[in-house]
Amino acid sequence: MNIQSTHGPSLFRKAESIADFSDHLLAHGLIDQVKLDIFTSTDSSNTNSPLQRLWKLTDLSSHEFANEIAAFFSLPKLTLSELGERRSLADRFAPRFLREASIFPFETADGRFALAAGDPAHVEPLQAAEIVFGGPFEIVTASFEDIATVLGDKLDADATAGGRAREAGNADENVDNLRDLASGAPVVRAVNDLIEKAVELRASDIHIEPFRDGLNVRMRVDGLLRAVPAPAHVLPQALVSRVKILAGLNIAERRLPQDGAARLQAARADIDVRVATMPTQHGESAVIRLLPRDRGLLDVPRLGLAPADEKKVRRLLDLPHGMIAVTGPTGSGKTTTLATMLSALNLPSRKILTIEDPVEYQIPGINQSQVKPAIGLTFAAAMRAFVRQDPDVIMVGEVRDAETASIAVHAALTGHLVLTTLHTETSTAAVPRLIDLGVEAFLLKSTLRAVIAQRLVRVLCDRCKTQRSLASADFDADPRLTALGFKIGETLFSPKGCERCGGIGYRGRVGVFEVLDVTGEVRELIGSNAASGALDAAAMRAGMTTMIDDAVGKCRSGATSVAEALRVTTVR
Repeated sequence: MNIQSTHGPSLFRKAESIADFSDHLLAHGLIDQVKLDIFTSTDSSNTNSPLQRLWKLTDLSSHEFANEIAAFFSLPKLTLSELGERRSLADRFAPRFLREASIFPFETADGRFALAAGDPAHVEPLQAAEIVFGGPFEIVTASFEDIATVLGDKLDADATAGGRAREAGNADENVDNLRDLASGAPVVRAVNDLIEKAVELRASDIHIEPFRDGLNVRMRVDGLLRAVPAPAHVLPQALVSRVKILAGLNIAERRLPQDGAARLQAARADIDVRVATMPTQHGESAVIRLLPRDRGLLDVPRLGLAPADEKKVRRLLDLPHGMIAVTGPTGSGKTTTLATMLSALNLPSRKILTIEDPVEYQIPGINQSQVKPAIGLTFAAAMRAFVRQDPDVIMVGEVRDAETASIAVHAALTGHLVLTTLHTETSTAAVPRLIDLGVEAFLLKSTLRAVIAQRLVRVLCDRCKTQRSLASADFDADPRLTALGFKIGETLFSPKGCERCGGIGYRGRVGVFEVLDVTGEVRELIGSNAASGALDAAAMRAGMTTMIDDAVGKCRSGATSVAEALRVTTVR
């Protein structure tokens, strides 16, 4: 492609160019007057270029907007592949300057300087480029997204190759600047405020997510994400860098995911945090998992088991050996249930070993290990080592492969109490799942003592929940009420919302469970190629309370609502 020459940034007069281009978009129906008024009233000190801010107010894609710019300013437009073919001159500029100005400097085929600008009306970066180049240069345009992509590719390639001495100095300087910025009072205060807000809301996770139009912050409260205001006047990369510093991560590494942990004090509470970062299209995102260190949480009555099920669980914990599995999807509270069971078993007379991924609850008196696949410390490798450590109780975070399943079953067979988790929908589905993993049916029959399936439902706020009696119209509107066993005239509770619960109507969560006791007919069905449906029927004949029955019981007691029970369980 032949690039047409211009003679530096003096070609453009910023204010007139932007105003004329805005009128062009308005005249062609590409923006409405309301959004144009928003653009003209926006603070001009915004770090984004003027046309980049204008683009975000339109419904045009990045490429469509670039086409309008190219046509209006009579400039050639380069595609991503064409940009990638050019010889980069990015090492002559600071990476941060290039990204913020959305410009890509390169050399033409005949050895001249050129610049791809997302916003050719943004005069200041072009003037700076003219100083760096030492004279005129050619100007083309490209979409903001393509420039960001090619900058990322070129800068990452240069960093991987070692770069030039000047570039290395710039990179070190940028990292130092970012570290200084992340350690500054505004950023430190912003992160502390986020963590304190999360503790106040009883959030389990903080999600920090950079997007094209700014920073999003969400908190997972009672299992559901809730948007909260992002810190004002704080750069997203500085915020994420501060989080990485707290977790002991490498702030210079922004191309790969990282994981770390820390111990903090927030809102007068001691908490453990686990941090996971992930590179995204618009920068690094971070998720902060908050783990309160209050061991009083790990108490069997607080799990929410029905009296009959709690009695079963306490009896199971008195067993000298065998396997107990806890099942459910991610986020269903399996780790908390296992940690609670371990706390109940944690006596000076017992040696307890765990292998987890990761260690979420740190329990004094228990030997806890975290898997490290990079060095060969897998669930299976740890289990093989555990049986030589003379343990009484072994907890393996998850049985996910045949080797781990086999070792766990053999450990249960040789006199150890083994606790673990599986990802299955119901308690009875754990039996065919373990057989699918290669466990011999006769061994499973001898070792599996129980399977606990669970979900988490939100608890109705005690201060504002409302109650009413069911009428026939309710059953006409939702036939599932009949399937759940409710009757006309029965009293049920619903959420309302108040200041205490943040207007949601729920505050806290509790488990709904089904405890499969592997005895009698259920045990005999193992190995007979019986489907989980046959095991279900046998377990219910033996008195098992299903999850949906447990959820219905919690609805009748006023702990939760019917809508919440149906959200996490299914009628069987």
